[in-house]
Amino acid sequence: MNDCCATSKHGNQDCSKAGNREFLAWIVPAAMLAFAPKCPACLAAYVALWTGLGLSLSTAATLRWAMILLCAAFLLFLSVKRLSRSRLSCHFTNFIKEQEQ
Repeated sequence: MNDCCATSKHGNQDCSKAGNREFLAWIVPAAMLAFAPKCPACLAAYVALWTGLGLSLSTAATLRWAMILLCAAFLLFLSVKRLSRSRLSCHFTNFIKEQEQ
């Protein structure tokens, strides 16, 4: 069992909510990258279809690159956060073991 589950007053229920949030945090930008239009003309067509707003190709190209960069940056942020949390957890566990001895 995870440490957050052991200290939680509601047991696994809080951990499952946290796990769901973490899963959604990973899946949303990944899905946006996977399903992003590959050409600016397609993005302009989708925006026009969904919102009724017309975009020029140069604006659509800029918007497409901005969306790709933001999704990639968010995925990088999540990766660094996950790695630092696991390393911090490992260091904290080692610190506790040293204090017990």
